[in-house]
Amino acid sequence: MEPNGLSRDVLLERPWLPVSINGCRLLAKSWFGETSCSILLTDLQCVWEETMHSAAIQKRAQELNKRLQAPVQAFFAHLCEVIGPILSGSGQPHEGDAHFSLMRLDSADMVLRLKSKLAGLPFYWEFRCTPAPIAVVCLHLVRPLLSMSHVLHQQVEQLEGLLVRKDAEIQDYKENGATLSRARLQTEHFEPHTYRGRFLAKTLPVVCSDLHGLQNFSNNLQDLYAAVAAHANARKRKLSDQDRQDPDLTPSTGAEAGVAAVAEAGDQKQTSQVEEPRDKMADTPAVQQLVTCSRAERGSSKTKKKKGLGLFR
Repeated sequence: MEPNGLSRDVLLERPWLPVSINGCRLLAKSWFGETSCSILLTDLQCVWEETMHSAAIQKRAQELNKRLQAPVQAFFAHLCEVIGPILSGSGQPHEGDAHFSLMRLDSADMVLRLKSKLAGLPFYWEFRCTPAPIAVVCLHLVRPLLSMSHVLHQQVEQLEGLLVRKDAEIQDYKENGATLSRARLQTEHFEPHTYRGRFLAKTLPVVCSDLHGLQNFSNNLQDLYAAVAAHANARKRKLSDQDRQDPDLTPSTGAEAGVAAVAEAGDQKQTSQVEEPRDKMADTPAVQQLVTCSRAERGSSKTKKKKGLGLFR
């Protein structure tokens, strides 16, 4: 089973892809491991999610396929192969007999149903996606898109400055007698404010339409999204590594300052109290709780795998 942190990081770095399921247009991102998966769907009005690991996948597969008696590894690869092309936006799956349907329930849940063939027998599956919490929406949509808009704004400002300098260069050529060999290459003098007004008046009606938003998460935007998310993940991991390397930096600094102050005052009794033996620290409630949790984790038992009798009974 893949670590939960790894699956979250990998899913965050996956870009949103435009998909169409039974005529319903969505943006989707998905991640499939060896025996676990995580998907996100949005129609730009709501975001749905589902994350499943080996035990949950096994339980749902037996619930939907009564005759299926097989470990997760035996059928999960088939599920990934069939559902992968749909969630990646590349079109229909390789198997022509696979059918998909999408249903939004009264409870606001979204169900993605699959019917295909496994070992010559019908195989059914459902992704039962629930509305994602605000934290997930901010993590996968709000923060990356705000970062993308900031990056693109800086790029526009640099390009505007470059055009202004190009105009100054061309004007210098003209003043020194240079002429164009072809009149069709003549361009207007670039005015940033005028250009912005014309661009917004022409582009906003198209960009703000719902259909455009779902269909035109282009390859360039997908690459930019992945780059922004990867940079955010790398920064988060770097800060986490620094915290693990120096977890007691602030407390130790404060203790050293306190010892120095006591030494200056000449109070040897308080100095000895600051440097207490480590054995007494084990009596604090926080340390006792950590020891109890550590023993509980080591004492967890592993379930035994039964020998499979084939994919179906």
